Amino acid sequence: NMFSILNEKLEKIVGSIRGKAIITEEDLNVTLREIRIALLEADVALSVVKNFIENIRSNIIGQKVLKSIKPDQMIIKLVQDELIKILGSNNEPLNIAKNGLTKILFCGLQGSGKTTTVAKLANNIKKESKKKILLVSADIYRPAAQEQLQVLSKQIEVEFFNHQNFKSVEKIIDDATKYAEQNLFDIMMLDTAGRQVVDEAMMAELKIIFEIFKPQETILVADSLTGQDAANIAKSFNETVAITSSILTRIDGDGRGGAALSIKSITGAPIKFIGTGEKIDQLESFHPERIANRIL
Repeated sequence: NMFSILNEKLEKIVGSIRGKAIITEEDLNVTLREIRIALLEADVALSVVKNFIENIRSNIIGQKVLKSIKPDQMIIKLVQDELIKILGSNNEPLNIAKNGLTKILFCGLQGSGKTTTVAKLANNIKKESKKKILLVSADIYRPAAQEQLQVLSKQIEVEFFNHQNFKSVEKIIDDATKYAEQNLFDIMMLDTAGRQVVDEAMMAELKIIFEIFKPQETILVADSLTGQDAANIAKSFNETVAITSSILTRIDGDGRGGAALSIKSITGAPIKFIGTGEKIDQLESFHPERIANRIL
């Protein structure tokens, strides 16, 4: 479970105030300091942790919780509300148009599982909605990326647009969009080149792709093991294109879960799916409310 460690820690911290009839400001400071440490150790971004603690503190002070009848229950409730606010309260579906072509853009660092995630999501949508899907790769740097997406598309029996073009992303998008419209596809999914690190050339290219493609959904694929870096990655992508959703991969490998708390807060975009393993069907809808309730 991606939040198991955080879950245990917060339970313990909150447990220490549970049942107290009187909570002093000193008790509150100790509790908030412990929550702060627990969140940082879980790899939640510093800026997110700061906001989290400040919001809880000002709510507790502002609502005169310390002087209320059952301060312990109110504090626990405020912490939980803030967690739900950070994670999002419900699972949100993808923004897929009823009619015409829906364009979905994928971005993320190399090694985040982006190309596999494109195929996993296509597989998921195809199974649930029977929609006609076209997969396209705008990665002109790695022929292997094209091949990988082509192999995966065969595996899930979804069409791949084989453009054999390694020069111009503009032309790829143009040709693929025309092809998708002429052949009445419902959804076109565009994979983009990942890099080892966030660099300016990559971001400039992504901005061009975004402006030409005009997607309804722009999905950031992030590896949940990137920990603290997840925040910086999310921030750079979100400043370049308008991220509308994210998908967290490899959540099976980590008990900390800080990336989820950071990415949602920083992009303002909901996490819609999580990758739970290597296999093509190991992609699940993300239900933040279940997680928030499980954390506390």
